[in-house]
Amino acid sequence: MTARKRTSSVTNSENPPTPKTTIASGEDFHLSPPKLGVIFVISSLLCSLYLYLLCFHYNVDNELRRPILINAGLSLVGFFVTLKLIPVAARYVLRRNMFGFDINKRGTPQGDVKVPESLGIVVGIVFLIVAIIFQFFNFTEDSLWLVEYNAALASICFMILLGFVDDVLDVPWRVKLLLPSFATLPLLMAYAGHTTIVIPKPLVSYVGLEILDLGRIYKLYMALLAVFCTNSINIHAGLNGLEIGQTVVIAAAILIHNVMQIGASVDTELRQAHAFSIYLTQPLMATSLAMLAYNWYPSAVFVGDTYTVFAGMTMAVAGILGHFSETLLIFFLPQVLNFLLSLPQLAGIVKCPRHRLPKFDSATGLLTGTKDGTVVNVYLRIFGRKTEKSLCIHLLVFQALACGFCFLLRHFLAGWYK
Repeated sequence: MTARKRTSSVTNSENPPTPKTTIASGEDFHLSPPKLGVIFVISSLLCSLYLYLLCFHYNVDNELRRPILINAGLSLVGFFVTLKLIPVAARYVLRRNMFGFDINKRGTPQGDVKVPESLGIVVGIVFLIVAIIFQFFNFTEDSLWLVEYNAALASICFMILLGFVDDVLDVPWRVKLLLPSFATLPLLMAYAGHTTIVIPKPLVSYVGLEILDLGRIYKLYMALLAVFCTNSINIHAGLNGLEIGQTVVIAAAILIHNVMQIGASVDTELRQAHAFSIYLTQPLMATSLAMLAYNWYPSAVFVGDTYTVFAGMTMAVAGILGHFSETLLIFFLPQVLNFLLSLPQLAGIVKCPRHRLPKFDSATGLLTGTKDGTVVNVYLRIFGRKTEKSLCIHLLVFQALACGFCFLLRHFLAGWYK
């Protein structure tokens, strides 16, 4: 979901709109230049701590450091490839009349611009190419992790396909809730990790066990986690840069958590699991930052559901195979809050409009919160009207604070809770 109004090719043929600023054919289309200065600031803030921990703070074995750095190098290449492919893909989707209008700019000249839609497909394709090429540098034919790695890519690829189909056919949301559960099947079938949970120490005397094997119930939990992650990014949206912004913040937190666990653990299998998570998260981070250069306010392109479900599934896979699904849920705290606020409308108890967006005042350029149950609207109702760019920055800071809270929680509960 994003702040757009879709226009189908059928509608265009019957009632052709009067073009005002952009030609839908794409022949004379010129995309706004990427906002590389913004990306430099964001990437510096999010990646500097991770790189410091990886390269200087922790004594990471060369056996793990080398593939991580190779993966980082390939991810950097993916960043530049994504930057180059987005303008090309934008022209192609415009030729197919896949564009939208920015609802949060309605009544202004920018609200009449035809914005290329579904550009998340570029991020997904480049991510898959980088992830596949990386196999040649790290995995052998008899590697125990290769099966899980390819299963993870199969699940991610399924979600990219589903997202693009949704952008083209506008799949009902009930179907979108169901299909991710099928997308997790390759991952669940190939999953060779533990299915146990550590009982919190205060409860051990009541349960009588320190470790409880959940078996298939644990795999059901993993499937539900993947379904939640794929949809949570999609419904916490509606502002230029919000979908990608929250993704790169969570991805940065995942990278920091992984390298901290690698540096602190002596368990070889656990260290490999966290390195595995890094192999998937670094390409996601790099390609997403490239897309953010075009999607930051004011957006030159829309990412579509292709990106949101792809990003959610990738982070879910990284958390599941990295064995930190509980921590991942705390990273997703704003998305959990948004889901709880949205539940009455999603369940049909309260009327749910197609676009649960704030109201835009074209005279002042400010957004006003509506009664719809989303974090975006609730934030505006509590803190007052804001510009779209300011609101997006505030929500991303909130996302970063939630991730910081997770690290503090793990620190204070370590040794007492588990």
